[in-house]
Amino acid sequence: MTTVLTPASPLTAADRCDRCGAQAYLRVVLSSGGELLFCAHHGRKFEPELKKIAVEIHDESDRLSGTPAVAEEGER
Repeated sequence: MTTVLTPASPLTAADRCDRCGAQAYLRVVLSSGGELLFCAHHGRKFEPELKKIAVEIHDESDRLSGTPAVAEEGER
């Protein structure tokens, strides 16, 4: 039997952490066929356990360290 994984769609602000409800930055595809979503905090906290049961971990937490928007003059 061959399993074909389709590419994960990017996570959006509507995707929420299954643990706390914050914005999700990690999608964990489980070997059992389900998936879990985690914020960056809970993704790091549970990473060792998740690696044991995951087929794929899609991590977008690098988006959190992006350059913040620059305020326009008068918005400061």
